[in-house]
Amino acid sequence: MKVDELRVLEADELTVRLKSARRELYELRFKHAVGQLENSSQISKVRHDLARIMTVLRERDFGILATAPQPTVESEPVAVAEKEEAPAKPKRTRKKTEETK
Repeated sequence: MKVDELRVLEADELTVRLKSARRELYELRFKHAVGQLENSSQISKVRHDLARIMTVLRERDFGILATAPQPTVESEPVAVAEKEEAPAKPKRTRKKTEETK
């Protein structure tokens, strides 16, 4: 399941998928605890799907529209005003110390 597929769904469909993903995660955890789960990577896949669904729902709560970045049209370069050069500061060097006898 990809995020782009989730973003086109209605809120009701997302909540149904959220509930089914939570139920599936519960069942996978139960099978893992009993020792019947052969492929434990399914748990992480379901967790990632759950996180994607929750992310899309939160984006909608905040009103964030996740769209592809629009290409910007480059205009002619604007001349940058030359900065006045400040007098260069002297470099800080370590003082040479006399060797102790």
